[in-house]
Amino acid sequence: MFYDTAANRHGLPHDPFKAIVSPRPIGWIGTRAADGALNLAPYSFFNAISDRPKLVMFSSSGYKDSVRNIEATGEFTASFASRNLSEAVNLTSITAPHGESEFEIAGLTPVEGRLVNAPFVGEAFAALECRMTDIFRPKGLDGVVADSYVVIGAVVGIHIRDEAIRDGRFDVATVRPLARLGYMDYCDGGDVFEMMRPSR
Repeated sequence: MFYDTAANRHGLPHDPFKAIVSPRPIGWIGTRAADGALNLAPYSFFNAISDRPKLVMFSSSGYKDSVRNIEATGEFTASFASRNLSEAVNLTSITAPHGESEFEIAGLTPVEGRLVNAPFVGEAFAALECRMTDIFRPKGLDGVVADSYVVIGAVVGIHIRDEAIRDGRFDVATVRPLARLGYMDYCDGGDVFEMMRPSR
């Protein structure tokens, strides 16, 4: 099949776009509001975009507390979303009023960053402390601004739990990263195989 996305007449019960661009890592974004309120929310438009310098990005569909808090403070964390914490990740996607902490809703431990004034998930296998470098709204081909907010952050500190390290590596088979597929589907990345880059 083929369809053009302007008309988007795919004839399927649900739009397959996000299922095709998958699996997508989940950015479990922790922030502190200007008034001190804690916020934790998962974003499936998330990834690393550079390792020199270390940069990550997430995109929020709509202007949500995470974006508002980062605009106010310039800081956030990204906790590692893993299979064993999948129910907690899902609980933190709830639409809660400002001031009600998703850490409390999901029964998670907020831990203060060492270099940023934002909390991360104490139960997570790893967490990134980030300082915002840019926030912008992307445009389509027609120049119309999307109702999405892209946040880019420089990673200034990294936390890793000891049990996540095996043979000198952050062991993906142990931590089983949680990823978003299309629709309401998820997977974990615990089924690991290795391929070496070819050389000529």
